[in-house]
Amino acid sequence: MEKTQYWLVKSEPFKYSWEKFNEDGRTFWDGVRNYQARNNLKAMKEGDLVLFYHSNEGKNVVGIAKVVREFYQDPTTDDANWVVVDLAPVESLKNPVSLEQIKAEPSLADISLVRQGRLSVMPLKAEEFDKILEMGS
Repeated sequence: MEKTQYWLVKSEPFKYSWEKFNEDGRTFWDGVRNYQARNNLKAMKEGDLVLFYHSNEGKNVVGIAKVVREFYQDPTTDDANWVVVDLAPVESLKNPVSLEQIKAEPSLADISLVRQGRLSVMPLKAEEFDKILEMGS
């Protein structure tokens, strides 16, 4: 069996919030128009775990999702360059973990959230994922 990979995806709460995601129960992750983020979507495998981050407002990791369908053509565009994956919510963090908390944690200094603020889909190492979960519990 393939090893679980870990990711972080960002969404602006007014566009697509964690609450709305939980109501929907599943969604395709669309609107990615950055090649690096797109390549990250293509690397996601079914069963991978994903942190859900509210960007712009809030700036908090608020929950955990999982990949329930691997990449396919983004249905919101005819451009074959762009893909989506399907995600489903797993659970909310007891305490949202803020960008400030993440930046203040030395073991998270290298994550893309800190280093590449504009990237909307990014990989995390297992220990980074676990650390953020620990901070949110």
